[in-house]
Amino acid sequence: MKTLIAAYSGVLRGTGSSILSALQDLFSITWLNRSKVEKQLQVISVLQWVLSFLVLGVACSAILMYTFCTDCWLIAVLYFTWLAFDWNTPKKGGRRSQWVRNWAVWRYFRDYFPIQLVKTHNLLTTRNYIFGYHPHGIMGLGAFCNFSTEATEVSKKFPGIRPYLATLAGNFRMPVLREYLMSGGICPVNRDTIDYLLSKNGSGNAIIIVVGGAAESLSSMPGKNAVTLRNRKGFVKLALRHGADLVPTYSFGENEVYKQVIFEEGSWGRWVQKKFQKYIGFAPCIFHGRGLFSSDTWGLVPYSKPITTVVGEPITIPKLEHPTQQDIDLYHAMYVEALVKLFDKHKTKFGLPETEVLEVN
Repeated sequence: MKTLIAAYSGVLRGTGSSILSALQDLFSITWLNRSKVEKQLQVISVLQWVLSFLVLGVACSAILMYTFCTDCWLIAVLYFTWLAFDWNTPKKGGRRSQWVRNWAVWRYFRDYFPIQLVKTHNLLTTRNYIFGYHPHGIMGLGAFCNFSTEATEVSKKFPGIRPYLATLAGNFRMPVLREYLMSGGICPVNRDTIDYLLSKNGSGNAIIIVVGGAAESLSSMPGKNAVTLRNRKGFVKLALRHGADLVPTYSFGENEVYKQVIFEEGSWGRWVQKKFQKYIGFAPCIFHGRGLFSSDTWGLVPYSKPITTVVGEPITIPKLEHPTQQDIDLYHAMYVEALVKLFDKHKTKFGLPETEVLEVN
Protein backbone atom coordinates (compact mmCIF):
# COMPACT_ATOMS: atom_id res chain seq x y z
CA MET A 1 0.00 0.00 0.00
CA LYS A 2 2.78 2.43 0.93
CA THR A 3 4.51 1.53 -2.30
CA LEU A 4 1.39 2.41 -4.31
CA ILE A 5 0.97 5.76 -2.51
CA ALA A 6 4.60 6.63 -3.12
CA ALA A 7 4.27 5.71 -6.76
CA TYR A 8 1.08 7.77 -7.11
CA SER A 9 2.74 10.76 -5.43
CA GLY A 10 5.62 10.48 -7.86
CA VAL A 11 3.21 10.52 -10.77
CA LEU A 12 1.51 13.63 -9.38
CA ARG A 13 4.82 15.35 -8.88
CA GLY A 14 5.81 14.45 -12.41
CA THR A 15 2.48 15.64 -13.76
CA GLY A 16 2.67 18.88 -11.77
CA SER A 17 6.16 19.51 -13.05
CA SER A 18 5.02 18.86 -16.62
CA ILE A 19 2.03 21.19 -16.23
CA LEU A 20 4.22 23.92 -14.75
CA SER A 21 6.68 23.53 -17.60
CA ALA A 22 3.86 23.65 -20.15
CA LEU A 23 2.41 26.80 -18.57
CA GLN A 24 5.81 28.47 -18.62
CA ASP A 25 6.15 27.61 -22.30
CA LEU A 26 2.63 28.93 -22.96
CA PHE A 27 3.29 32.24 -21.21
CA SER A 28 6.57 32.53 -23.06
CA ILE A 29 4.83 32.04 -26.41
CA THR A 30 2.01 34.44 -25.44
CA TRP A 31 4.54 37.11 -24.47
CA LEU A 32 6.42 36.59 -27.71
CA ASN A 33 3.26 36.85 -29.78
CA ARG A 34 2.15 39.93 -27.86
CA SER A 35 5.50 41.57 -28.56
CA LYS A 36 5.16 40.80 -32.25
CA VAL A 37 1.58 42.10 -32.33
CA GLU A 38 2.60 45.36 -30.64
CA LYS A 39 5.43 45.82 -33.12
CA GLN A 40 3.07 45.33 -36.05
CA LEU A 41 0.60 47.77 -34.50
CA GLN A 42 3.41 50.29 -34.25
CA VAL A 43 4.30 49.77 -37.91
CA ILE A 44 0.66 50.11 -38.98
CA SER A 45 0.16 53.26 -36.88
CA VAL A 46 3.13 54.92 -38.58
CA LEU A 47 2.11 53.74 -42.06
CA GLN A 48 -1.43 55.12 -41.71
CA TRP A 49 -0.01 58.54 -40.89
CA VAL A 50 2.48 58.43 -43.76
CA LEU A 51 -0.31 57.50 -46.21
CA SER A 52 -2.53 60.24 -44.75
CA PHE A 53 0.31 62.73 -45.25
CA LEU A 54 0.90 61.64 -48.84
CA VAL A 55 -2.49 60.71 -50.34
CA LEU A 56 -5.45 61.36 -48.01
CA GLY A 57 -6.23 64.82 -49.38
CA VAL A 58 -6.04 63.80 -53.04
CA ALA A 59 -7.94 60.55 -52.42
CA CYS A 60 -10.79 62.29 -50.56
CA SER A 61 -11.02 64.98 -53.25
CA ALA A 62 -11.33 62.31 -55.94
CA ILE A 63 -13.95 60.37 -53.97
CA LEU A 64 -16.08 63.46 -53.41
CA MET A 65 -15.88 64.44 -57.08
CA TYR A 66 -16.91 60.90 -58.04
CA THR A 67 -19.79 61.08 -55.54
CA PHE A 68 -21.23 63.99 -57.55
CA CYS A 69 -21.78 61.51 -60.39
CA THR A 70 -23.63 58.94 -58.29
CA ASP A 71 -26.96 58.69 -56.48
CA CYS A 72 -25.18 59.95 -53.35
CA TRP A 73 -24.47 63.35 -54.91
CA LEU A 74 -26.39 65.10 -52.13
CA ILE A 75 -23.70 64.08 -49.61
CA ALA A 76 -21.03 65.81 -51.66
CA VAL A 77 -23.20 68.91 -52.11
CA LEU A 78 -23.83 69.16 -48.37
CA TYR A 79 -20.16 68.73 -47.55
CA PHE A 80 -18.98 71.39 -50.01
CA THR A 81 -21.72 73.78 -48.84
CA TRP A 82 -20.59 73.37 -45.27
CA LEU A 83 -16.96 73.70 -46.41
CA ALA A 84 -17.72 77.11 -47.93
CA PHE A 85 -19.10 78.37 -44.60
CA ASP A 86 -16.20 76.81 -42.66
CA TRP A 87 -13.41 77.94 -45.00
CA ASN A 88 -11.72 80.37 -42.60
CA THR A 89 -11.78 78.14 -39.51
CA PRO A 90 -8.17 76.91 -39.99
CA LYS A 91 -6.98 80.53 -39.92
CA LYS A 92 -8.51 80.93 -36.45
CA GLY A 93 -6.82 77.97 -34.83
CA GLY A 94 -9.06 75.25 -36.21
CA ARG A 95 -10.96 72.72 -34.09
CA ARG A 96 -8.58 71.03 -31.69
CA SER A 97 -9.88 67.69 -30.37
CA GLN A 98 -8.36 66.33 -27.17
CA TRP A 99 -10.01 63.01 -27.97
CA VAL A 100 -8.14 62.74 -31.28
CA ARG A 101 -4.88 63.98 -29.74
CA ASN A 102 -5.11 61.20 -27.15
CA TRP A 103 -5.82 58.33 -29.54
CA ALA A 104 -3.96 55.13 -28.62
CA VAL A 105 -2.63 54.98 -32.18
CA TRP A 106 -0.30 57.89 -31.39
CA ARG A 107 1.27 56.00 -28.50
CA TYR A 108 2.07 53.15 -30.90
CA PHE A 109 3.38 55.79 -33.31
CA ARG A 110 5.64 57.18 -30.55
CA ASP A 111 6.94 53.79 -29.44
CA TYR A 112 7.85 52.66 -32.96
CA PHE A 113 10.87 54.98 -33.21
CA PRO A 114 10.69 55.86 -30.23
CA ILE A 115 10.01 59.62 -30.04
CA GLN A 116 10.80 61.65 -26.94
CA LEU A 117 10.15 65.29 -25.95
CA VAL A 118 12.75 66.91 -23.69
CA LYS A 119 11.89 70.07 -21.76
CA THR A 120 14.78 72.28 -20.64
CA HIS A 121 12.93 75.37 -19.34
CA ASN A 122 9.48 76.36 -18.14
CA LEU A 123 7.24 78.50 -20.34
CA LEU A 124 5.09 81.25 -18.85
CA THR A 125 1.38 81.07 -19.67
CA THR A 126 1.30 84.87 -19.76
CA ARG A 127 3.45 84.93 -22.91
CA ASN A 128 3.04 83.72 -26.49
CA TYR A 129 5.75 81.78 -28.29
CA ILE A 130 7.08 80.88 -31.71
CA PHE A 131 9.00 77.61 -31.69
CA GLY A 132 11.53 77.23 -34.48
CA TYR A 133 11.61 73.50 -35.25
CA HIS A 134 14.74 72.02 -36.84
CA PRO A 135 15.44 70.05 -38.96
CA HIS A 136 12.50 69.43 -41.28
CA GLY A 137 13.50 65.91 -42.25
CA ILE A 138 11.35 64.29 -44.93
CA MET A 139 8.02 64.55 -43.08
CA GLY A 140 8.63 66.24 -39.73
CA LEU A 141 7.66 63.13 -37.78
CA GLY A 142 8.99 64.46 -34.48
CA ALA A 143 7.13 67.74 -34.87
CA PHE A 144 3.85 65.95 -35.50
CA CYS A 145 4.12 63.42 -32.68
CA ASN A 146 5.31 65.90 -30.06
CA PHE A 147 3.06 68.86 -30.79
CA SER A 148 -0.04 67.52 -32.60
CA THR A 149 -0.68 64.59 -30.27
CA GLU A 150 -0.41 63.96 -26.54
CA ALA A 151 1.75 60.87 -27.02
CA THR A 152 4.76 62.57 -25.39
CA GLU A 153 2.57 64.52 -22.92
CA VAL A 154 3.33 67.98 -24.22
CA SER A 155 0.40 69.47 -22.27
CA LYS A 156 1.73 68.03 -19.01
CA LYS A 157 5.28 69.14 -19.66
CA PHE A 158 4.17 72.65 -20.63
CA PRO A 159 0.94 73.18 -18.65
CA GLY A 160 -1.25 76.01 -19.88
CA ILE A 161 0.50 76.17 -23.27
CA ARG A 162 -1.50 75.42 -26.45
CA PRO A 163 0.77 74.16 -29.25
CA TYR A 164 -0.17 74.83 -32.89
CA LEU A 165 1.94 73.07 -35.50
CA ALA A 166 2.01 75.21 -38.66
CA THR A 167 2.06 73.52 -42.06
CA LEU A 168 1.36 74.34 -45.72
CA ALA A 169 -1.87 76.29 -46.22
CA GLY A 170 -2.65 74.17 -49.29
CA ASN A 171 -3.35 71.17 -47.07
CA PHE A 172 -6.40 72.97 -45.68
CA ARG A 173 -7.97 73.20 -49.12
CA MET A 174 -8.21 69.41 -49.22
CA PRO A 175 -11.56 68.01 -48.05
CA VAL A 176 -11.49 65.67 -45.03
CA LEU A 177 -7.70 66.08 -44.69
CA ARG A 178 -8.30 69.58 -43.32
CA GLU A 179 -10.58 68.17 -40.59
CA TYR A 180 -7.98 65.56 -39.67
CA LEU A 181 -5.24 68.18 -39.41
CA MET A 182 -7.30 70.67 -37.42
CA SER A 183 -8.29 68.02 -34.86
CA GLY A 184 -4.62 67.71 -33.91
CA GLY A 185 -4.13 71.46 -33.49
CA ILE A 186 -2.42 71.95 -36.87
CA CYS A 187 -2.86 75.32 -38.60
CA PRO A 188 -1.78 77.02 -41.86
CA VAL A 189 1.67 78.58 -41.85
CA ASN A 190 0.65 81.99 -43.16
CA ARG A 191 0.64 85.51 -41.78
CA ASP A 192 -3.14 85.79 -41.25
CA THR A 193 -3.23 82.68 -39.06
CA ILE A 194 -0.17 83.57 -37.02
CA ASP A 195 -1.37 87.16 -36.55
CA TYR A 196 -4.71 85.88 -35.27
CA LEU A 197 -3.24 83.34 -32.84
CA LEU A 198 -0.71 85.80 -31.42
CA SER A 199 -3.04 88.80 -31.10
CA LYS A 200 -6.64 87.58 -30.76
CA ASN A 201 -6.35 84.21 -29.04
CA GLY A 202 -5.13 85.29 -25.62
CA SER A 203 -1.80 84.15 -24.16
CA GLY A 204 -0.19 80.73 -23.76
CA ASN A 205 -0.10 80.04 -27.51
CA ALA A 206 2.93 78.30 -29.01
CA ILE A 207 3.17 78.21 -32.80
CA ILE A 208 5.62 75.60 -34.06
CA ILE A 209 7.15 76.62 -37.39
CA VAL A 210 9.44 74.25 -39.29
CA VAL A 211 11.63 77.13 -40.40
CA GLY A 212 13.68 75.30 -43.04
CA GLY A 213 10.58 74.15 -44.91
CA ALA A 214 10.72 72.37 -48.23
CA ALA A 215 14.23 73.64 -49.03
CA GLU A 216 15.59 71.96 -45.92
CA SER A 217 13.89 68.66 -46.72
CA LEU A 218 15.94 68.42 -49.92
CA SER A 219 19.14 68.02 -47.91
CA SER A 220 17.70 65.58 -45.38
CA MET A 221 19.79 62.44 -45.11
CA PRO A 222 21.10 60.13 -42.38
CA GLY A 223 24.22 61.38 -40.65
CA LYS A 224 23.70 65.00 -41.66
CA ASN A 225 22.87 67.80 -39.21
CA ALA A 226 22.16 70.88 -41.28
CA VAL A 227 19.49 73.59 -41.09
CA THR A 228 18.27 76.14 -43.63
CA LEU A 229 18.12 79.25 -41.47
CA ARG A 230 20.60 81.95 -42.42
CA ASN A 231 18.18 83.81 -44.71
CA ARG A 232 14.96 82.71 -43.00
CA LYS A 233 13.96 85.78 -40.97
CA GLY A 234 10.21 86.08 -41.46
CA PHE A 235 9.44 84.21 -38.25
CA VAL A 236 11.64 86.66 -36.31
CA LYS A 237 9.75 89.62 -37.78
CA LEU A 238 6.44 88.06 -36.73
CA ALA A 239 7.78 87.47 -33.23
CA LEU A 240 8.84 91.12 -32.96
CA ARG A 241 5.51 92.46 -34.23
CA HIS A 242 3.64 90.50 -31.56
CA GLY A 243 6.21 90.37 -28.79
CA ALA A 244 6.20 86.56 -28.92
CA ASP A 245 9.24 84.84 -27.42
CA LEU A 246 11.36 82.69 -29.72
CA VAL A 247 12.10 79.11 -28.65
CA PRO A 248 14.83 77.14 -30.51
CA THR A 249 13.93 73.47 -30.88
CA TYR A 250 16.11 70.71 -32.32
CA SER A 251 15.11 67.11 -33.11
CA PHE A 252 18.02 64.71 -32.93
CA GLY A 253 17.39 61.76 -35.25
CA GLU A 254 14.82 63.45 -37.51
CA ASN A 255 17.09 63.00 -40.52
CA GLU A 256 17.80 59.35 -39.76
CA VAL A 257 14.41 57.78 -40.47
CA TYR A 258 14.43 57.99 -44.29
CA LYS A 259 17.04 57.65 -47.01
CA GLN A 260 16.82 60.09 -49.89
CA VAL A 261 18.27 60.47 -53.36
CA ILE A 262 20.09 63.83 -53.19
CA PHE A 263 20.29 65.75 -56.47
CA GLU A 264 23.29 68.03 -56.85
CA GLU A 265 22.87 71.75 -57.45
CA GLY A 266 22.52 72.39 -61.17
CA SER A 267 21.17 68.92 -61.97
CA TRP A 268 17.82 68.41 -63.71
CA GLY A 269 16.43 66.70 -60.61
CA ARG A 270 17.20 69.67 -58.36
CA TRP A 271 15.76 72.03 -61.01
CA VAL A 272 12.44 70.14 -60.95
CA GLN A 273 12.39 70.13 -57.15
CA LYS A 274 12.97 73.87 -56.96
CA LYS A 275 10.23 74.58 -59.52
CA PHE A 276 7.75 72.56 -57.44
CA GLN A 277 8.91 74.35 -54.31
CA LYS A 278 8.49 77.76 -55.92
CA TYR A 279 5.05 77.32 -57.49
CA ILE A 280 3.36 74.69 -55.30
CA GLY A 281 5.05 75.12 -51.94
CA PHE A 282 6.58 71.70 -51.49
CA ALA A 283 9.52 69.90 -53.04
CA PRO A 284 9.02 66.31 -54.24
CA CYS A 285 11.65 64.01 -52.76
CA ILE A 286 12.72 60.56 -53.90
CA PHE A 287 13.06 58.68 -50.64
CA HIS A 288 12.47 55.31 -49.05
CA GLY A 289 12.23 53.62 -45.70
CA ARG A 290 11.61 49.98 -44.85
CA GLY A 291 8.85 47.62 -46.00
CA LEU A 292 5.65 46.86 -44.12
CA PHE A 293 6.63 43.32 -43.17
CA SER A 294 10.40 43.44 -43.24
CA SER A 295 13.10 45.95 -42.42
CA ASP A 296 15.24 44.38 -45.15
CA THR A 297 12.98 45.60 -47.96
CA TRP A 298 12.23 49.09 -49.24
CA GLY A 299 8.95 50.83 -48.56
CA LEU A 300 7.24 53.91 -47.14
CA VAL A 301 7.54 52.96 -43.48
CA PRO A 302 10.32 55.03 -41.85
CA TYR A 303 13.19 53.24 -40.17
CA SER A 304 12.78 52.82 -36.40
CA LYS A 305 15.46 55.28 -35.31
CA PRO A 306 15.11 57.31 -32.07
CA ILE A 307 13.91 60.91 -32.45
CA THR A 308 14.50 63.21 -29.48
CA THR A 309 13.08 66.72 -29.65
CA VAL A 310 14.79 69.16 -27.28
CA VAL A 311 12.93 72.40 -26.52
CA GLY A 312 15.40 75.12 -25.60
CA GLU A 313 15.32 78.27 -23.49
CA PRO A 314 12.95 81.00 -24.73
CA ILE A 315 14.49 84.22 -26.01
CA THR A 316 12.57 87.23 -24.69
CA ILE A 317 11.39 89.38 -27.59
CA PRO A 318 10.10 92.96 -27.29
CA LYS A 319 6.94 94.05 -29.05
CA LEU A 320 7.78 96.35 -31.96
CA GLU A 321 4.90 97.27 -34.24
CA HIS A 322 7.28 98.26 -37.03
CA PRO A 323 10.58 96.41 -36.50
CA THR A 324 13.51 97.64 -38.56
CA GLN A 325 15.80 95.35 -40.52
CA GLN A 326 18.45 96.01 -37.90
CA ASP A 327 16.06 94.77 -35.18
CA ILE A 328 15.25 91.65 -37.19
CA ASP A 329 18.93 90.89 -37.88
CA LEU A 330 19.82 91.34 -34.20
CA TYR A 331 17.25 88.88 -32.86
CA HIS A 332 17.81 86.48 -35.74
CA ALA A 333 21.51 86.34 -34.82
CA MET A 334 20.55 85.72 -31.19
CA TYR A 335 18.27 82.89 -32.28
CA VAL A 336 20.91 81.22 -34.46
CA GLU A 337 23.42 81.41 -31.61
CA ALA A 338 20.92 79.90 -29.16
CA LEU A 339 20.10 77.04 -31.57
CA VAL A 340 23.77 76.18 -32.08
CA LYS A 341 24.34 76.23 -28.30
CA LEU A 342 21.34 73.96 -27.79
CA PHE A 343 22.69 71.51 -30.37
CA ASP A 344 26.20 71.53 -28.88
CA LYS A 345 24.93 71.05 -25.33
CA HIS A 346 22.86 67.95 -26.09
CA LYS A 347 24.52 66.30 -29.09
CA THR A 348 26.67 63.81 -27.17
CA LYS A 349 23.64 62.65 -25.15
CA PHE A 350 22.02 61.39 -28.33
CA GLY A 351 24.88 59.56 -29.98
CA LEU A 352 26.72 62.33 -31.81
CA PRO A 353 30.47 62.88 -31.35
CA GLU A 354 31.77 65.97 -29.58
CA THR A 355 33.29 67.10 -32.89
CA GLU A 356 29.90 67.19 -34.69
CA VAL A 357 29.04 70.69 -35.91
CA LEU A 358 25.58 71.99 -36.78
CA GLU A 359 25.68 73.32 -40.34
CA VAL A 360 23.69 76.55 -40.70
CA ASN A 361 22.88 77.35 -44.33
